[in-house]
Amino acid sequence: MANLILILGDQLSPQISALENANPADDRIVMAEVADEAGYANHHKKKLVLLFSAMRHFGEQLKAAGWRVHYHDFAADSEYKSLEDVVAGQLTAQSCERVITTECGEWRLHEQISQWHTRLGVPVEIRPDTRFIASKKEFADWAEGRKQLRMEFFYREMRRKTGLLMTADGDPEGGHWNFDADNRKKWTGKPAAPAPFRLEPDDITRQVIELVNRHFADHFGTTEDFHFAVTRQDAEAALEHFIDYALPCFGDYQDAISDTEDWLFHSILSPYINCGLLDPLTACEAAAQAWYSGRAPINAAEGFIRQIIGWREFVRGIYWLHMPDYAKENRLGNSRSLPWFYWSGKTQMRCMHKAIDATRRNAYAHHIQRLMVTGNFALLTGIKPQEICDWYLAVYADAYDWVELPNVLGMVMHADGGYLGSKPYAASGKYIHRMSDHCANCHYNVNKSTEDDACPFNALYWHFIDRHRDDFENNPRMGMMYRNWDKQSPDRREALLTRAEWLLDNVENL
Repeated sequence: MANLILILGDQLSPQISALENANPADDRIVMAEVADEAGYANHHKKKLVLLFSAMRHFGEQLKAAGWRVHYHDFAADSEYKSLEDVVAGQLTAQSCERVITTECGEWRLHEQISQWHTRLGVPVEIRPDTRFIASKKEFADWAEGRKQLRMEFFYREMRRKTGLLMTADGDPEGGHWNFDADNRKKWTGKPAAPAPFRLEPDDITRQVIELVNRHFADHFGTTEDFHFAVTRQDAEAALEHFIDYALPCFGDYQDAISDTEDWLFHSILSPYINCGLLDPLTACEAAAQAWYSGRAPINAAEGFIRQIIGWREFVRGIYWLHMPDYAKENRLGNSRSLPWFYWSGKTQMRCMHKAIDATRRNAYAHHIQRLMVTGNFALLTGIKPQEICDWYLAVYADAYDWVELPNVLGMVMHADGGYLGSKPYAASGKYIHRMSDHCANCHYNVNKSTEDDACPFNALYWHFIDRHRDDFENNPRMGMMYRNWDKQSPDRREALLTRAEWLLDNVENL
């Protein structure tokens, strides 16, 4: 029986389950760049370049390894607009009797593929994605019976399962499961941030850049200075670069933000891990080995590993456990539209401008910029969860629905009522001032709250606390905030709320 094996753009792994027990002589691989997938969101131009180029390189590598590959290049006038169109065409041309694919990372596409057996008239086998440590069922079994899910406890199970940073006696190395308290230093310029890993585009990537500039000119971002890895070999070189030059300081400055450095000590590996060019366990094992060999402190190795086998696995589990209803959650009743400056970067708030500008240029911003700057502002101003989720999905090279949606809807926007996180990540300008040097260069004064030149985050924070009192007053982790709010004089509270109302009415002009 000849099989048609579909490999998606985020499944660029030689060990992908769809290829297990396949026969290169008879089976046929299909990969496709199609308008429906490239254009259903305002995907960053660099994200499109990364995926199209990585797909083309992977397709060539499969051919060189002896596989029969049908690769459908993007063409604006193509009659094949969807993956289903391409698969249907190949089924007719090749007379294959079955379609095999690995489960995708998006409910929208999963629903489509789940119906293909009816529309295409052939069996469709959807295999588990074994690149993840926890299967969907394993996570569901762990979550069963728990009223609230906490990443910390799931993370410990993943540590035990993988053996990462575990002693022979089954205890965590260093005596603690989590070194998050040691990941919060402000960066003041020293030690110097290493140069990021860079690669010059090859012929294939240059052709893709030209294609994206021509056909996706109205999409967010730029293709200028594209230097991402687009092959497994180069992604593994990027991992080695991170381990050697950035990991030693990553732990201390994991939460730091800089006015002058886009990358600091972050790995920039998530785009490669999430599209399949880099194996997540390989990355974690390299970080663990760096600690064992004395090349990195444990707060760096553990913090990096926690992001991958902790948060990454945790949010995927939540996504598949609760979709599609999870995407509709809006427990805080948010109703405001996303401000246009999220797309333009034109705002006098220095931290917001810098985070959005870096996103526009790089298709990347690190987790604190996403959570405590652009995310915090969306939370405080009550942006509709769907609109801010759509923005995050579009603008980041590592964003796929399974990882973006729970992180933004649950962690950033607290729209799931605290299911993912026990408290909202709401903060005033003091947090940004503590973790960055943005405030020294800002139009607004972080030390003011009610004046015309006061940092907008300050009054908006107290407005958020006040308007959501019924939601959070009884939360043990929020009690101090409400006691502080109540201690302020009536005149002070009124001035803060008045300032915040003005900010909300004039948000597009901040």
